[in-house]
Parts: sequence; C-alpha cells; structure tokens
Amino acid sequence: MTHAALVVDIAGHTLTADDRRRLAHPLVGGMILFSRNWESREQLTQLTVSIKELRPDLLICVDHEGGRVQRFRTDGFTHLPAMRKLGEIWMQDAMRAQEAATACGYVLAAELRACGVDFSFTPVLDLDWGPSGVIGDRAFHEDARVVSMLAKSVMHGLLRAGMGNCGKHFPGHGFVAADSHTHLPRDTRGLKAILGADAAPYGWLGTALDAVMAAHVVYPKVDSRPAGYSARWLQAVLRGRMGFEGAIFTDDLSMEAARHIDGRTVTPLEAILAALTAGCDLALLCNQSLHGGRVLDEALAGLAEAHASGQWVPSEQSESRRKALLPRQPAPNWEELTRSSEYLRSLALIAG
Repeated sequence: MTHAALVVDIAGHTLTADDRRRLAHPLVGGMILFSRNWESREQLTQLTVSIKELRPDLLICVDHEGGRVQRFRTDGFTHLPAMRKLGEIWMQDAMRAQEAATACGYVLAAELRACGVDFSFTPVLDLDWGPSGVIGDRAFHEDARVVSMLAKSVMHGLLRAGMGNCGKHFPGHGFVAADSHTHLPRDTRGLKAILGADAAPYGWLGTALDAVMAAHVVYPKVDSRPAGYSARWLQAVLRGRMGFEGAIFTDDLSMEAARHIDGRTVTPLEAILAALTAGCDLALLCNQSLHGGRVLDEALAGLAEAHASGQWVPSEQSESRRKALLPRQPAPNWEELTRSSEYLRSLALIAG
C-alpha cells in the first residue's frame, strides 16, 4: 500500500540530483516552497514543471496567505493584504468585506496556479485574541463568527481558481503568546472553552474545508501532547465530534514546539511517527535540505523501516485525502489571467 506521507523542501531555485531522488521517493507526497526558492515567475514556473515531470502526483505547496506571510512578492505577484484588514472592513461593511475576501482568495490561488503551484496553506482560522505575535494580523478577527464568514469567502475565491484550502492552526493558536517556532506554547483553557471559541470555525466550516493543519500547542486540560500528536484532538474531536473528513497536516516538525512530546526531546523520525499514529495524514519536515539533507534521508529511511517492521501502517484513506488536494482543472496562463475581467475586477476589490 502506498501512503506518501512526507512533505519536504528543496534548497534552491532548481532541482539537484539529491532533490530528484528524494522527491521520487514513494513516501514523499508533497514539497513546500519558500522564498529562497523564488527568483522570478519564469524560474518558479520552470521549477514546478520539472517537479511535475518527475512526479505528476506530487502536491506542490506553499505558505502564501497575504500580509507578512507571502512567499512571492515581485515580478507581477499581487501584494495581498493581511487578513486582519478584511476584518476591519467587515466592521464597516460586512458584505464588501466578504466580496474582498473572495477576491483575495481568487487572486492568491490564480497567481500561484499560473506558476504551477498546487496548494497554499490558507486560510488562518485562529482568533485574534491579542497576545500572539506569531498570529497577530494573520487572523481575520477576534470573533469566531466573523473569522468563519471571511474564511469561507477566501475559500470560495480559492475554489474559483481551482485550489483547495487548509484551515489552520487547529484547534487554535491565537490565545497563547508564545511562538511555536521557538517555544512550546501552553493553552490552559478547558475543552469547552476552546470548542466554544477558537475551534468553532472548524465545526462551522467542516463541509467546506479540504484540509486542516494542527497546532504545535499543548492544551494540558485536554491532552499532555501538542495537538498534532494528540489522537484525542485529531481523532476524537476533529474527526469524531466535528465529523471532519479532509486531510490533516502537521505544522512544520522542525519547529521547536514539535521537538518535544511528554517532556522528552524527540528525533524527526519519532515526531513523524507520532503525528501519523495520532491521526495526521501528511507530515511537514521543512528546511532540512539546507545542510545536505541528511535529516530528510534519515527520516525517509526510518519511515520505510517502520513500515517494513509494522511499527507504522500506511493509510489508504490518507493517500486518497492527499490526492484529493491536487487541482482538478487546468492552471491558467499568466498573460491570459492578468488580462481577464475576473482577475482585474478582483484586483479592484482588493485595492478598494
């Protein structure tokens, strides 16, 4: 059984022999792009073409939300607003805010797809409680209802351009001040409080969400493990209680918060196995190609050995969920896109 469970990265603007070897590995299901992989639209398009020639089924991903989290900003890419801006528009005119949100989703996805990118990890469903610097203006609003309505509009725009969506960071990262890139955040609220606020959008948007990314946050009154390693959060709550049927991604397993489980420092392989066992379908291991890729090679070899020994059982359902995220319609041509009436109208809505 094939379950291409890992999402990995590459170091530069083109594929090296090592990149090709790793991306061709049957346990790799996706690759994630960063700003270091960008030089120009032509270069990015050539890179994605070379990836698809190697693996047509590989999911090419990026963190491209707008605001400060936008990997490609030059050579024609639109500077999208931070999502908080849409929340501010909502407070003046809710209908205009939804229309602008749909325009943002459409432009975001159409521009990426015109360069061969399949999928962006967006929208952020975290609530803007205030203390979180890492979330901050990436969040639409402090009200879960406003977040849900604006996120749904962004998702509609993504869909119009042929791209899926990924709500993050389940069940909520906005309440805690600590940044999970550098620390292990702890949210001491109980399950009822979290479900009634931060996690509410996941329930309301359940039938529209294609994927969810789990938070590297510990909620000790619910589970001692971060959500991405917690079967209670992922299987009992997200799948069982909320009925979510789409793909579940880890956040980057190289982040500081992902390196600790139950007080113990874990290896990348241990992190991957813990996440997949807890209920994640896809595990992101980012920025490991920068120093020769030894960690990636060890993780792939270890996961293959875990499969062979029965320590890890691949999931046919997980593989189906991964493949469901691949675009189902042809990508637009950049020149035709940027002359189209829908694109120009969307740009006007974003600017207005």
